[in-house]
This record gives sequence, structure tokens and C-alpha cells, in this order.
Amino acid sequence: MKAKINQFPYLRPTDGFSYVEVLVAVILIALTLVPAINAVFGGVQGGGIHTQRTQNHYRITGLLEEVLARPFDELQAEADAAGGPGAIVAAYSDAAGTAQRRLVYLARYDGDNADADDDYFTGVDDGLLWVRVQIENTLDGMETLTKR
Repeated sequence: MKAKINQFPYLRPTDGFSYVEVLVAVILIALTLVPAINAVFGGVQGGGIHTQRTQNHYRITGLLEEVLARPFDELQAEADAAGGPGAIVAAYSDAAGTAQRRLVYLARYDGDNADADDDYFTGVDDGLLWVRVQIENTLDGMETLTKR
């Protein structure tokens, strides 16, 4: 009688994955996939926010440079007409109703605090102005001082 020859001697009946092993692997993949997708989603969402903030930065910087390029006497007259740091200077700000409207604020500034009241907008110094440009209803803004 001829002996039966195993065609695949390297395989044994116990080789391979059992149903339980496959089920455990699928569960582990599913559990780790949810946090990974959430991390990617947060990154994509952050990219959009960063793009908007970058665009706002360049728009603010551009208008600030335009305002600072004006003659100092003109800026000082606008600051005096505005009446204080909380008043919007309409002559330099974007028109009302503009999307992402840029607001310009001008005021005389007390750089040396000679009156000792720690309020930088009282007892002002001659030839020193505070300039702020801000996107309406956001915290995005820049401010600087300019002098004669």
C-alpha cells in the first residue's frame, strides 16, 4: 500500500488565523481608527482657521501701512476729530457692511506718563499718536505708535 504524501508539508492543520484572532484584530483597528480620524479632522479644520487668520493679518498690515504713510498732521487732525481711542475713524476704515470690515482707531498718546495717572490717553504728548487697525467683531488687530 502506498503512503499518502502531503502536498504541502509546510502547512499544518493548526496553521492560520482563528476566527477569534481575526475578530480581535478588527476590533483593535476599529478602536484606534476613531481617534486617528478625529486627529486628522482637527488638523484639516485648523488649516482653514489658520488660512483665515493669515488673510486677516495681511489685510490688517496693509491698511496699517496705508494709514502710517499719510502725513502726520492729517493723522493728528483725524485723531482730534475722533475724540478718543474708542472712536472709529471712518475716513480710513472700510465702509459699513463690508465683510471682514477693517476698523481704524487713532488717538493722541501719553508716552511719558508725566501726569502719573497710568492712562496713556490723558496728558498726551505732542507729536505722538496711537494707531490701531482691527477686523470688526474679532480679536485680530495690530497697533503701533507713530511720531512726528
